Amino acid sequence: MLIAVITRRLQKTLSQALSDTPVVFLQGARQVGKTTLVQTLGQMSPQSIDSTRRYITLDDATALAAATADPEGFIAGLTGPVTIDEVQRAPGLALAIKSAVDRDRSPGRFLLTGSAGVLVLPRLADSLAGRMEILTLWPLAESETASAEKARGQDEASTIIDRLFDSRFDFDDSSSPDWPGMIELIARGGYPEIRSRTSPQRRAAWFGSYLSTILQRDIRDLANIEGLTQMPRLLSLLANRSAGLINFADVARTVSMQQTTLKRYVALLQGVFLLELVPAWFINTSKRLAKAPKVLLNDSGLLMHLIGADEQRLISDPALAGHVLESWVGMELKKQLGWSKIDATLHHFNVHQGDEVDFVLEDRSGRVVGIEVKSSASVDASAFRGLRGLAKLAGKRFVRGIVLYAGRSVVAFEPQLAAVPLGALLSDGE
Repeated sequence: MLIAVITRRLQKTLSQALSDTPVVFLQGARQVGKTTLVQTLGQMSPQSIDSTRRYITLDDATALAAATADPEGFIAGLTGPVTIDEVQRAPGLALAIKSAVDRDRSPGRFLLTGSAGVLVLPRLADSLAGRMEILTLWPLAESETASAEKARGQDEASTIIDRLFDSRFDFDDSSSPDWPGMIELIARGGYPEIRSRTSPQRRAAWFGSYLSTILQRDIRDLANIEGLTQMPRLLSLLANRSAGLINFADVARTVSMQQTTLKRYVALLQGVFLLELVPAWFINTSKRLAKAPKVLLNDSGLLMHLIGADEQRLISDPALAGHVLESWVGMELKKQLGWSKIDATLHHFNVHQGDEVDFVLEDRSGRVVGIEVKSSASVDASAFRGLRGLAKLAGKRFVRGIVLYAGRSVVAFEPQLAAVPLGALLSDGE
């Protein structure tokens, strides 16, 4: 089906990393397409080093037993470039890979994948510091699907992030989907397996099994704790608060849990890429850590499953639609940051005076772009209040502010402020 012809936009970045870095670690949640991506590298470039790359998965019991029993011997027995899938299952390999790389720093020697990130794999991060580049693969971005459907070349495309930081923001609004069309793709989400299931019941069954595997096996193995019975309830609670600020004290009271335990559990959910915490933006970077982060579920389809919502409920409940839409926009931005030409970070903006902006992008030079999200089909000047506050605070660093909304046209309100259709997130620039 459609999934088979989608070229992941992270592929080019991954190939570039392998061309000059001894170890590349591709991390991401289970079933987002990591294995498919690493196995297609050689097929896409038959003359490259990837065409001779050996593939080993530690989901194979025999390979796992060998890697666990004698990590040094396991790595020593590998010649040429190699991909090791689900490397988190054998933590002892980290030191063995370090020793091998110190003897031979050939680019692309090891391509590692893992369903747990370096956040919960300190041994991997510490051992391979300075030798490893880390890339994150999320569920499919809608811009990746749109590119495939239009058969556009990967090298021609740019992200909305690149265009927002450009001196002239260029967006063709002729192809923006209508609001029901946006709701349909948001409710579907980006997990490749889900995209081939048209039945809501079959999607629910897949998500149920998927969560059981992660919460009852993967997280338990990572935490080395048997009693994680509160994790499903915590994940559902966080799903209902997705796109909102996370108050650890309030959540801890709600789930009857110590704050220290809660923060550890949240870190584990981050470590398996089920959720993302978006830090606050403030002009004084030393104050950012004191501000509450915003929590996002990794996928809008998974979010819909956890809160028990469907497309019809989003249509009939504007407040819920806004909540899900903001979460979806945040993750679409997070995904596109992985291959954007602009090296930027994602934040939110919230100050005591009431000014807030859903998302703030800041590049390495300190330039700032603000993005507000509305599910309405029209907006007025009041929708830009938070963006004006951000612009005043950022001063010359402020590049542009936009309100993403459910309309069909780009409308300029002020020289640096505009209303932009949600379809801009789906569109690749030339």
